[in-house]
Amino acid sequence: MIIGKATRRTIEVVSTILAAALSLSAGEPPARGIDLGSLLEKAAEYCRKLESAALDFVCREEIREKIDVSLDNERPDLRLNYSGPDYKAYIGRREKSGTFTYVYDYQCVRKDGGLRETRTLIEDNGRPANQRNAKLKTSVFVYTTALLGPVGLFGRNVQRDFEYRISGEETMNGRPAVIIEAEPKPGTIKSKYLYGKAWIDADRGDILKIEWDESRVGRSDIFKQRGKRYGMSPRITIRSEFREEKNGLRFPSEQILEEAYLDKKRRPFVRSTTRVTYTGFKFFTVEVEIK
Repeated sequence: MIIGKATRRTIEVVSTILAAALSLSAGEPPARGIDLGSLLEKAAEYCRKLESAALDFVCREEIREKIDVSLDNERPDLRLNYSGPDYKAYIGRREKSGTFTYVYDYQCVRKDGGLRETRTLIEDNGRPANQRNAKLKTSVFVYTTALLGPVGLFGRNVQRDFEYRISGEETMNGRPAVIIEAEPKPGTIKSKYLYGKAWIDADRGDILKIEWDESRVGRSDIFKQRGKRYGMSPRITIRSEFREEKNGLRFPSEQILEEAYLDKKRRPFVRSTTRVTYTGFKFFTVEVEIK
């Protein structure tokens, strides 16, 4: 078969594109030539500053929780049969479908190595409130701040226990970011660590976003049991983004927690989604130790 010059050139271009795509899908380092060791060192230094910083700030914490228990109601025999001590903390406070919203004044203080969170509930499903030292009213997920999450993945003291690999690149909020997957090394006790993948600023080492591995969700056995009763596989997604920046440190701007179940064709039934956004930051103290 005779191939003309134009056709041959087209094939060469397509082949180049396919080769690049296969290279990225195989998890090879991007063409930009990112040095993994150098990036991990930058991330470790960022975590050192974050872990040693003295912090005191307030912000507005808005929660939107959407729950769909239609599958439970269609099959009452599928209701979760769990009576452990954490049942009400994670699942079952509210067995009805709907969208529920809460707004808190949130304060975080980190001093002398300790971290304290306090909340004042100021709005409950659209109604004004004024409840000091309030607990989270969420029904499905109970969470803590993601502020120090990067330390558990990239802190200098934990990096020796992880295996890291570059899986891609993206642009986040105008910044070039490298996606790094982190998993405990074989033989390491996985229950000791949070793990997943993170988007790291390619130039500075800041952690811009983290997606946690679903096996690290508290009381994950509850979701597994529910999935078994549904005849479906649970898929729990937890994502934290860090867009707010002050004195070289990044603060959580959004957390998304999704409880979904996949049927045999991998089609998802989303039972609940909890979206948390943080806005209106006021910083009283952000002191970073310089070395």
